[in-house]
Amino acid sequence: HAELVISAARAGKGVFCEKPMAITLEEADRAIAAAADAGVPLQVGFNRRFAKSFRTAHLNVVEGRIGTPQLLRSLTRDPALNNPAASPQWVIFLETLIHDFDTLRYLNPGAEAVSVFVMADALIAPDYKSNGFLDTAVVIIRFDNGAIATAEASFQAVYGYDVRGEVFGSAGMLTMGNVSESDLTRYLANGIQADSQRLDTDLLRDAYIAELNHFADCLRTGAKPLASGEDARAALAIARACIESFQQGRPVAVSRGVGA
Repeated sequence: HAELVISAARAGKGVFCEKPMAITLEEADRAIAAAADAGVPLQVGFNRRFAKSFRTAHLNVVEGRIGTPQLLRSLTRDPALNNPAASPQWVIFLETLIHDFDTLRYLNPGAEAVSVFVMADALIAPDYKSNGFLDTAVVIIRFDNGAIATAEASFQAVYGYDVRGEVFGSAGMLTMGNVSESDLTRYLANGIQADSQRLDTDLLRDAYIAELNHFADCLRTGAKPLASGEDARAALAIARACIESFQQGRPVAVSRGVGA
């Protein structure tokens, strides 16, 4: 979507962009620069930042309620596989797991990914693996604050759309989005607290409303969006490293400079 972002920004329009904002880091840099030069807000559709459970978890981490983040987990499981023949190459990293990469950064505030290692396959549609279509993946991410994270994706959640997050820290744990039990659960020294929410259709309903309201506020006030172009670039850098890790079968450093 980078060229559309650039065109809209040059026309003086604030931009709300679906992820991925760009496919390469160079495209992402040009999109970010165009919005900055035009003085318009650039927000990317990382909706989990605006879901009540994830937003509350982020604030709990910032406030130190679970101590220092040590282990993190984020997963996305889609209910059904779209036509793999019509799907872009590396879609599981660039369009699906990119949500999880952003979520893990959001739940580990101030930290950046330094390396990734990928294990992935085409378990649902194996005939398309040679075309770069993967439908099942687990990514291990090392952050510069020492935390270790996993991101997981599948396109065959027959029980419904499944989005979850977890942060384990030195003083407790937070879990988000378990559709069968609770929306946000706090594991602290004084006990376990759970806020219940059950239907997958309700899982991110509040997030879609909140992110659009936030974008409208940014348009009115000129404030920087909470899901910015820079956030999109950071998630893209992780996704690009994942592609390289899968191709090479080894851990790969996450680039912070301009790259392919």
